[in-house]
Amino acid sequence: MKTLIITQARFGSTRLPGKVLKTIDGVTLLEIHLHRLKWSHLSDAIMVATTDEPESVEIVSIATKMGCLSYRGSLHHVLERFYRAAERYQPETVIRVTSDCPLNDGAMIDEMLQKFEKSDFDYYSNVHPATYPDGLDVEIFRFSALKRAFDEASKPRETEHVTPYIWEHPEIFKLGNHAQGIDQSKIRLTVDREEDFQVISKLVKQIGYDRPWRDYLALIQE
Repeated sequence: MKTLIITQARFGSTRLPGKVLKTIDGVTLLEIHLHRLKWSHLSDAIMVATTDEPESVEIVSIATKMGCLSYRGSLHHVLERFYRAAERYQPETVIRVTSDCPLNDGAMIDEMLQKFEKSDFDYYSNVHPATYPDGLDVEIFRFSALKRAFDEASKPRETEHVTPYIWEHPEIFKLGNHAQGIDQSKIRLTVDREEDFQVISKLVKQIGYDRPWRDYLALIQE
């Protein structure tokens, strides 16, 4: 496998438990998220990396229904869960997104992936620094970089998340950033709190969940 998208999804959440299973007109946020990831034509597969929490059975069920791969692993050692999920398929390139960004866009992924593949970067993201709205976060990196992070990371910050060991070591990894000319990073298209869910719900109910991300941004700005 050349390119694998892995999205992290868990049931537990301090601020909004079960958020990826919340529904808008009968469709879960996770289903919306996976549907939109499928707009990527340059990736080979999509995997949901979830936890070994009992409630994650439903997350796996949705992934299967949507024709996606799934993996269940450690709740707290997120780097291990992510690495083990990728390891079984040995992709050359891994794309990391998170399921609390339901309006993330496969077209954005392909735009970034094209630039990554023409570069010699080990890691390429649109978050260091961020200029796109919060909720469109995409990180692309070589599996070899992920493996080195898994082998060498030891600090809690490095194991409770996936990529800090990579982007905090520019002396080891070659890093690149995907930016736009205007900073829209304060605009939220992510779901951390109930208020966020209400915003996303209003956007989807008004124009559906099949629109390019800029349409939702324009609606918020209006």
